Amino acid sequence: MTARILVMPGDGVGPEICREAVRVLDALASDHGLDIELEEALVGGAAIDAEGEPLPPASLDAARAADAILFGSIGGPAWDDQPRENRPESGLLRLRSELGLFANLRPAILYPQLAHVSALKRDIVSGLDIMIVRELTGGIYFGKPSGMHKNANGKREAFNTMRYDEGEIERIGRTAFDIARARGGRLCSVDKANVLDVSQLWRDVMNEIGREYDDIELTHMYVDNAAMQLVRAPKQFDTVVTGNLFGDVLSDAAAMLTGSIGMLPSASMDANGKGLYEPVHGSAPDIAGQDVANPLAVILSVAMMLRYTLKRPDLAKKVESAVGYALDRGLRTRDIMDDEKQIASTQEMGGAIVDMLR
Repeated sequence: MTARILVMPGDGVGPEICREAVRVLDALASDHGLDIELEEALVGGAAIDAEGEPLPPASLDAARAADAILFGSIGGPAWDDQPRENRPESGLLRLRSELGLFANLRPAILYPQLAHVSALKRDIVSGLDIMIVRELTGGIYFGKPSGMHKNANGKREAFNTMRYDEGEIERIGRTAFDIARARGGRLCSVDKANVLDVSQLWRDVMNEIGREYDDIELTHMYVDNAAMQLVRAPKQFDTVVTGNLFGDVLSDAAAMLTGSIGMLPSASMDANGKGLYEPVHGSAPDIAGQDVANPLAVILSVAMMLRYTLKRPDLAKKVESAVGYALDRGLRTRDIMDDEKQIASTQEMGGAIVDMLR
């Protein structure tokens, strides 16, 4: 059965890195029997410029009809003057909400060839392989009430609401337990239960689910300690599950342990395995159009798509191995460059991956 993949390149470096990911998909289709159909749609600033809004109805309809979405990046200073509800980022937030993409999977894996460019010493990060499971459609980013007004003293006051119900927590919890079962059998739930009522509910529900997964070692950690432990002894973690706000912060911190945020893929999944796959990095408008962006994060996002939505783990391993071979050859984009290696453009790095898949 043909899988429908929607490509949403977005803004900044998004179009140029997505071109390389599409080349990888084309190679898998022509040489390895991957049965796919590709379509493209506008999102973010590009959609604002063309249609006046960051997620036009046609783009949302195409996303709903797709089996998987390959997403580039969105945003940039060109749209900073837009009202908050019409900024590029709101298009992505709405896409996650409309499609029910509640589970964000962010692996932090250090390729051994890049151990020396990590922010931490080699012995601390060598062999690093963490999966952070972040709840993506609830918490303080979506909680109501929220807003800004003048209070009784005439001062501007802003407020947001952090909230979760037990159903939302159970849903992300079961996803995380299942992922932990397929990995090292250890799950660390991160919260702030010593201060926040919503975190106490989070911890209670995680403990209740944990009784059904007696093969998984469940531990708990406060978010401030988790942030410290990520830079002190990151290899103590295998699978981490946490809420929207904490996951946003911790996953970006984990990203820097791998040498470059340009190496990190992600997946945002619904309850049925449909996913939106995107690199963790932003749109990097300062280097857009220069053919210097690292395409490996979005190519590794393709590998996640193959593994989680298209159910082709064999092809996922081929893509991941091709990335390793390119690094073994000494190819480096600017963000992971050192003096002894060969600098590669965006297209050259993508081309090397494609050549290894042929």
